[in-house]
Amino acid sequence: MTTSPPRSRLDYLDATRAFVLLLGIVFHASLSFMSVFIGWAVQDVSTSPLVGIFFSVSHTFRMGTFFLLAGFLGHVTYHRNGAASFVRSRLLRIGVPFVVGWFLLRPLLVSGWIMGSASLRGDYSVWAGLRGGFESLRTLPAGLFTGSHLWFLYYLMVITALTLVLRLAVKASGLWAAPLARRADTLMIWLAHSPLTLPVLVMPTAVALGFMQYWGMDTPDQSLRPHLPVLTIYSAFFGFGWLLARQQAMLAPLTRLTLSRWIQAAVGIAVIQYLARFQSDSGHPYYQLLHATYVIGYALTMWSLTLLTIGLFRHFCAQPNAIVRYLADSSYWLYLVHLPIVIWLQVAMAELPWHWSLKLGTISTLTILFGLLSYDLFVRPTWLGAFLNGRRRERALSRLFARSEPAISLHGR
Repeated sequence: MTTSPPRSRLDYLDATRAFVLLLGIVFHASLSFMSVFIGWAVQDVSTSPLVGIFFSVSHTFRMGTFFLLAGFLGHVTYHRNGAASFVRSRLLRIGVPFVVGWFLLRPLLVSGWIMGSASLRGDYSVWAGLRGGFESLRTLPAGLFTGSHLWFLYYLMVITALTLVLRLAVKASGLWAAPLARRADTLMIWLAHSPLTLPVLVMPTAVALGFMQYWGMDTPDQSLRPHLPVLTIYSAFFGFGWLLARQQAMLAPLTRLTLSRWIQAAVGIAVIQYLARFQSDSGHPYYQLLHATYVIGYALTMWSLTLLTIGLFRHFCAQPNAIVRYLADSSYWLYLVHLPIVIWLQVAMAELPWHWSLKLGTISTLTILFGLLSYDLFVRPTWLGAFLNGRRRERALSRLFARSEPAISLHGR
């Protein structure tokens, strides 16, 4: 039997989801400061190996956490609103933003790459970049999916569809449905309390990681054809969240902030940081062993940091908070629109003689502030806000001005 969780529980899960989406903004903002050129739009004159550490660690758990939460909250929504309403909401809130956002953002993304390439040669033109960006629409469907950060919406749609098909198949099995459900519940209860939780989760994940093109998680932004290892791993996280929502009391033991869990995360991070240097040394006599050790460390980092992140928000954000609620509501919009802003700011600041940390902070802050302002003015109180968040809400700026009016009036007297 499944029940709807208390509001505070959903609040902290929404806060966790907002965190990983905002972390994605900082993640993309950091890419121009990598000490090794990775094919990003531009490389800044100020770089640091510390950015590479942030890149590799945040990349391990950010999207896995997102898909786990998507599965959990998707299960809650499905059983609260029914199948038809759930499918309709997924198509509207995921499918439409993917299609519309892709075509609206693509020219801006391409223009950022054009300007970044020109800046590496010493000069760039905003108008030339924009012209090239909009002209790229003529080449479609060639390169349709290349370079977009919206791939996660596509995979979320595919995984959700697979989950619903699997659910229908289980339900259609008749007498098998109830025993399978009981076994799934028993498995989640066992995982929540067993000392073997991480090995059970880590080893299958490590096997899938072994089929990636590169060491670690690939970014499947090159084709609409699903990248099977990526699809497998994110489906596992989504499915884990979906089944966990059936046994919501297991969230607490699974996400305990124990010393052993922190040690496991630290060991995983240390392993991937040390072994990453061997990725390009395919002639090393122990290359396969090093790779196998790396993917185990990577999977350990993925799961331990995912559970720790949820545990931290369960500990610190268990009570409803207006600011956290606002960020949770706005985070989806912020992530949808952030990448063109990030790239344009990276190009504009690439040659400035500032320290990389100051530039990274400036790019991240300006991007988030622009996203919040546009959300508050044009999304939150409009049909678009109802479209993305389920209902319209009052502007935060309106509330701020409303609160300041009595004080101004009193001062005038």
